[in-house]
Amino acid sequence: MEEQFRQLIELLLPEGILTYFELVNTIKDHEGLKIYLEEKNIIPEEFKGQLLHSKGFYPQISIQDFPIRGQEVQLCIKRRRWEIQDTKEIVSRDWQLVQSGTRITKEFAAFLKGILGQSTH
Repeated sequence: MEEQFRQLIELLLPEGILTYFELVNTIKDHEGLKIYLEEKNIIPEEFKGQLLHSKGFYPQISIQDFPIRGQEVQLCIKRRRWEIQDTKEIVSRDWQLVQSGTRITKEFAAFLKGILGQSTH
């Protein structure tokens, strides 16, 4: 049943999002459907040779997604940030690099980079 649920969720979310984000909650209320996603603690490729540890998340943002069966849909997204232990620099995933090397769509990468208003490094 879990695999069928995952397949259904993948159809409702932007392509490739579950590679990098975990579905943590859904709430249906009078406003519509809210889908809560948190970035997985997977060290970005560009930092693989460095010692990083998670420093939690940037503030959650909510964006409007395509309606589902007449219900408004909001994606409530938390992007992860890491600290490079040697330099104490805070970094996050570079969504342009992800887009060029994986299944995530260019459109979704641009969304994450632009809408979130966060520097990638």
